[in-house]
Amino acid sequence: MIRLAMLALVLGSGAAMAQDTPEGLAEAPGAILRGLDKVAGTSSDIILSAGQTAEFGSISVTLRECRYPADDPSSNAYAYLLINEKGAAQPAFAGWMIADSPALSALDHQRYDVWVIRCKME
Repeated sequence: MIRLAMLALVLGSGAAMAQDTPEGLAEAPGAILRGLDKVAGTSSDIILSAGQTAEFGSISVTLRECRYPADDPSSNAYAYLLINEKGAAQPAFAGWMIADSPALSALDHQRYDVWVIRCKME
């Protein structure tokens, strides 16, 4: 029940990046993501600091911020990501991804999958 309330706080504020971190969540300096190339059958960890961009195949992944439950940092992670495909006018994904519910808000791409593993704690 507490997770659902925190999830609603995080997801309900797509513009939350300009707001304070919701009560019960703490902000981390970075995140660990996993990328899957479905054609090649390979996966790689993508380690980003807030504001950093990494290239993964023909997409670029930018981490805006990562949040986690302050009372249990290892339980979940919420990362705000921008994912762009080279040459595309619109982002392939822009929003919050949740580590323990990756299908709730997922990248819809024919070749790549990206999901949140956890926030990076220094």
